[in-house]
Amino acid sequence: MVTSPELDRTTIIREEHVAAGHVARICFKTGPPTYTGVELEWTVHDAADPARPVDRERIRAALGPYSPVTLDPTSPAQQLRHGSTVTVEPGGQLEVSSPPRASVAELLSATDADIDHLRSLLAPAGLALGETGIDPYRPPAPVVDTPRYRAMCRVFDRAGPHGRTMMFSTAGLQVCLDAGEPAELTERWATAHVVGPPLLAAFATAARHAGHRTDWASARMAAWLGIDPARSGPAWSPAHADRDPVAAWTAYVLAAPLLCLRRDGPDWTPPPGITFADWIAGALPEPPTTDDLEYHVSTLFPPVRPRGYLEIRYLDAQPGPDWALPTTVLAALFADPATVRAARAVGEPVADRWCVAARRGLADRALARAAAALFDLALLSLPRLDLPPATHERMRRAIQRRHAAAERSPR
Repeated sequence: MVTSPELDRTTIIREEHVAAGHVARICFKTGPPTYTGVELEWTVHDAADPARPVDRERIRAALGPYSPVTLDPTSPAQQLRHGSTVTVEPGGQLEVSSPPRASVAELLSATDADIDHLRSLLAPAGLALGETGIDPYRPPAPVVDTPRYRAMCRVFDRAGPHGRTMMFSTAGLQVCLDAGEPAELTERWATAHVVGPPLLAAFATAARHAGHRTDWASARMAAWLGIDPARSGPAWSPAHADRDPVAAWTAYVLAAPLLCLRRDGPDWTPPPGITFADWIAGALPEPPTTDDLEYHVSTLFPPVRPRGYLEIRYLDAQPGPDWALPTTVLAALFADPATVRAARAVGEPVADRWCVAARRGLADRALARAAAALFDLALLSLPRLDLPPATHERMRRAIQRRHAAAERSPR
């Protein structure tokens, strides 16, 4: 594991090895795998007419003191009752981010309570949360305007419509897992990636967008994959299966083009094609700082993103309380080293089938077989999560139903 000394956020970076050391320090924090967290996104709709646009002010008024400062600069941005924070994405999607919990049972219970709290804020305003990974009713349209979002739009527009779709129409479920001990890191990093295509296929909910069926099981993931492989493609590949995660991620970070270049004015659009490595080499008038590097990392959106922990980003938003199922499945698959290794063995044969998973879901035979095998592993490992009996039974039955659905897929 590469380490680096503590650096002030204003430290100027003039050499790539300094950037590499900082990336290692902030992106991979190793230790006993203990915590699990979730980030839940939803599209937001008028409860009576879900195709009706919902504007920024209506969301701000509904959230009140829980509004993020991107909606109301004077807001206290209070946390929900059990500690989750609320943010609003550029298309008006709401996101709830839980505190990490050492107990999966506590995570499920506390997050459900915070979701109920959020719904209680929206209901009097006639607003409801969506239930799929992409807006099934409305075309992409901006709701929140910031210099960051304007710059993102301009850069994405150079390559086509996928960026706007991603920004304004998609909603995902992100599960956050500890990176693990140094000796476990390579295995956990690889496994987080290789189980992605079968779990994406099994939990795809984004087949309908803007009033029409798409040709994708997950049009949300199709939008993400269509942006730019240097920014939204996976940082792990079967061709370099055992490459050191820090080295792989550092190379990814340095090779990614700039998405935002923060300035005093409202236009943060960077010159086209300049990577962070180019910036270090002198492509811009002023050299980057460690703060610039951290901001750049925040503009990278691969299916698995290291943020000290592993942020798993490839799942569609789920309907109602169903968010708990993929969260529990992933927690079970990563509950002990033996199960992590077994899950990797299951996922490796389909590790490169991201696009197939997004398009065909479980209609792909290889992905369906892998998903069924992963659900078998999750069932075997479920007792390790020490869930309350009622929760354990609910998750066991839900996993069995998903296993049966994968088994019924075309063979």
